[in-house]
Amino acid sequence: MPKHSRRYNALRSQVDPTEQYAPQEAIRKVKELANAKFDETVEVHMRTGVDPRYAEQQVRGVVTLPAGTGREVRIVVFAGPDGQELARQAGADHVGADDLADRVQKGWTDFDVVLATPDMMRVVGRLGRVLGPRGLMPSPKTGTIVPAEDLPRVIEETRLGRVEFRVDKTANIHAPIGKASFPPEKLLKNFAALMEAVVAAKPAALKGIYLRKVTVTSTMGPGVKVDVAGASALRADEF
Repeated sequence: MPKHSRRYNALRSQVDPTEQYAPQEAIRKVKELANAKFDETVEVHMRTGVDPRYAEQQVRGVVTLPAGTGREVRIVVFAGPDGQELARQAGADHVGADDLADRVQKGWTDFDVVLATPDMMRVVGRLGRVLGPRGLMPSPKTGTIVPAEDLPRVIEETRLGRVEFRVDKTANIHAPIGKASFPPEKLLKNFAALMEAVVAAKPAALKGIYLRKVTVTSTMGPGVKVDVAGASALRADEF
């Protein structure tokens, strides 16, 4: 077991490990314990009952957090001439085609989101070894393969707080919902939007329990268990 710092242990002692907190109380607790010297990210971690070895039990999707993520997002767009112009006007950070692919193939990965128009997948396809392990490969499931005319809308949504979630090899889902400096209402609204999207993404093939455990935490703080039923019932329009 890794050793934790004295600071972390002191924070952890303020959380009852046997209790599943109501969502509002869990958010309050996480904010209270986020006392690092920087603005910590608040994250949600979910333990699911899916078996990620089976394609029909994959969980993957996107959600636009209504209160934003609180962080800058660097956007790369692969598109033809018309799409490139639209992407530049919409504020994409890097735009191109084969020239951009060459940069990525040489090891450049200074970006957070990759969007591509359908005709550019022939170019982006060869970047799988670089983008795949980082979860950046454009995909229809995450809405990152985008018709040129839709690029301005998707770029704006990404700037505002578009977040991808997916189940990993250990059947867990991890996603940010904002910064510790956010008011509780904004974090709860984002938490609710994420939970709505994850609940809606439940695989039809799953017969057992879908969400087994929900935890919220900050970058440097301890995890706070959330009542699963309460978290699953959250609705963004209630905050």
